Amino acid sequence: MRFVLPCLLLLLAACSQPETYDIVLKGGRVMDPASGLDAVRDVGINGDQIAKISEEPLGGKVVLDASGDVVAPGFIDLHEHGQSPENYRAQIEDGVTTALELEIGVEDIAKFYDERAGGEPVNYGASISHPYSRNLAMTGENPGLTGDAALQPVTPEQQEKLLALLEKGLEQGAAAVGFGIAYTPGMTQEELEAAFAVAAKHNATAHVHMRTNRDSFANLEEVVTAAGKTGASLHVVHINSSGDNRALGYLERIQAAQDRGIDVTTECYPYNRGSTFLESHQYDDWEKFSDEYINGFTWVKTGEQLTRATFGPYREEGGLIISPPIYSLETVRALVAHPIPMIASDGMWIVDGRAHPRTYGTYSRVLGRYVREEKALTLMDALAKMTVRPAQRLEKRVPMMAKKGRVQEGMDADITVFNPETVIERATYENPAQPSAGIDFVLVNGVLTLRDGAFVEGAKGGEAVRAPR
Repeated sequence: MRFVLPCLLLLLAACSQPETYDIVLKGGRVMDPASGLDAVRDVGINGDQIAKISEEPLGGKVVLDASGDVVAPGFIDLHEHGQSPENYRAQIEDGVTTALELEIGVEDIAKFYDERAGGEPVNYGASISHPYSRNLAMTGENPGLTGDAALQPVTPEQQEKLLALLEKGLEQGAAAVGFGIAYTPGMTQEELEAAFAVAAKHNATAHVHMRTNRDSFANLEEVVTAAGKTGASLHVVHINSSGDNRALGYLERIQAAQDRGIDVTTECYPYNRGSTFLESHQYDDWEKFSDEYINGFTWVKTGEQLTRATFGPYREEGGLIISPPIYSLETVRALVAHPIPMIASDGMWIVDGRAHPRTYGTYSRVLGRYVREEKALTLMDALAKMTVRPAQRLEKRVPMMAKKGRVQEGMDADITVFNPETVIERATYENPAQPSAGIDFVLVNGVLTLRDGAFVEGAKGGEAVRAPR
């Protein structure tokens, strides 16, 4: 008996010890759009999972003071072209934990994921590219978003090759199918519907840059019709730059399509200037542009404004531009506040340390300018547009996304902690490569990737966002 009492005391002492977590976010305002939770809590993280959300204090090996901050799900960007270390860092500094190239996509899905298998700071993923697959099917080469093949319809034999390439990419785990119809004006409705049918077969969303159309809404009707006929899930990218000052009219038509039972969603970014490649077919008739319009373009590589004398040579060279204003800032505000669009950056490839400022500051701009300063929408609604709604858009194809975009026990520990009183973008058109202010901590699958506003070198908590194979 003399040994039993000490043993019982030791056992009781062990049981009374509070659990210690790998990381604790202490005393932050937890906001989870999926559940509606909005309260001060401690968040305990073990490994890559959220283990505990508690009103009571939690102990941790690492304790991060989140008092005065919002503890939110990590932001999910469905539209980030630049899948490079420099781009990933810029995204982390803006609170993004998942950065996906779903609009144009990539031509080789297996290669894309294999190249990143050693780990990245963010969760990464890509769609299989319709325009790149189209090039390969028609010419055996992929010149990107240029080339005469883009202007031509496919032959039956070429379409068969194209669809086989899309099938291959989806079988390799592509997260979606990416369409750039504005860059492939030779595409017919028949080709579009055949490609949408492949996407539908694999439960893959079709992420579509609509055909350029300034006179009607026919470009939207084209893709909505294809979605309705095939049953494909449709996501219209950057409704602001595709819709210009008529974007709100596009949203009315998207709402009408949803009311008819068509699965269609869209996104916007909080800027009124776009960015793309100067050599693309969108600018084939540039010589008809007015001098004033041409002077509104910025050559990303140097930051200089284009002139009629430089437009042609730079177009021949090829590279990224920032367009003149496409629509008013009032339209931007209305789109960000509208209940239909999600938020996505359309972040561009960083060239010599420069890119459109949306690459660096999309999410902080929404939180700082449109939530705090202009009160265009509530903080919870803004967070939903950045987190759980993008996650839900991909869940049918990529089930792992059901554990992202939420601050709940058992979910992936993708978390962004920010100060709602100071968060704001610092990137400008003149000086874009500036990290956002007010983003204090970012965790990616439990790995601390931004600490006290500073990027953690060597952090590689990101995982592949990929469909089961």
